Amino acid sequence: MSGTPSVLFACVHNSGRSVAAQVLTRHHGGDAVEVRSAGSEPGAGVNPVVAQVLAERGLPVTDHVPTRLDADLVRAADVVVTMGCGETCPVFPGKRYEDWPVDDPAGQDIDTVRRIVDDVDARVRALLAELVPPRS
Repeated sequence: MSGTPSVLFACVHNSGRSVAAQVLTRHHGGDAVEVRSAGSEPGAGVNPVVAQVLAERGLPVTDHVPTRLDADLVRAADVVVTMGCGETCPVFPGKRYEDWPVDDPAGQDIDTVRRIVDDVDARVRALLAELVPPRS
């Protein structure tokens, strides 16, 4: 990996876990990392409870539009992370692939979604610690 690392978060609907991961990665990594998210069956919008939890943290997602996962997005990424939702991505040599077993926030109460977002946040921070040198 040379230059700015690129991460793609993939989930089926691109409306909950992958959105949270994208927003948290952008928040913690800033310009030191490129980040995208996508899904094989994009939903109509962001899960409203996930949006509420992220907004509580000062991270609004009002501009997010669920994106269709395609080979070009995977090809452009250095790291591809699926979110424990059974999503499969095209495999290209030289890419790092991870699957994070993260609970589905769909239909969950706000306290459960807060816990899920906390889980994603911890995983994002660990990934960034590997990919991005500490800021001074």
